Amino acid sequence: MPQKPGTLKIGELSRRTQRSVHTIRWYEAQGLMPGVQRDGAGRRLYQEEHVAWLDLMERLRCTGMTISEMRRYAALVKQGKTSIAERHALFAAHRERVLATIEDWKLGLALLDRKIDYYGEWLSTGRRPVVGPYEVTPPLARRPRTPSARPAQTAARSRRR
Repeated sequence: MPQKPGTLKIGELSRRTQRSVHTIRWYEAQGLMPGVQRDGAGRRLYQEEHVAWLDLMERLRCTGMTISEMRRYAALVKQGKTSIAERHALFAAHRERVLATIEDWKLGLALLDRKIDYYGEWLSTGRRPVVGPYEVTPPLARRPRTPSARPAQTAARSRRR
């Protein structure tokens, strides 16, 4: 049976998205790839929309969205227009968590810059620099312990050790 125009087989999708076949199958097994069709032989057939969809899923994971929340989003998409308000709310809440994490990371980056300058001065002069009054950075943002906040908090905790 010939492939429908505009459809992609898994190998083509893998090449287009630069993701492994294994990764694509994992996303599908997790319920994160809505609208995947199969041909008469049972082979997966993807649409152009799946190229952008995989990028979205990866970006959401990188920003700390949980697989559970991503599944919820995929389920909402399947519901169509009736779930637009819920999708908006889901992304708005996630955006707030991402912004809080960015602020935490900015503080961490500023501390790293100060330490790099400190050790750079020590290396260039051969003498330990005089330390002025120590600036205490505020503690990490105290956010509710939602599953989405955990990756950033866990990463921050492991950096402190």
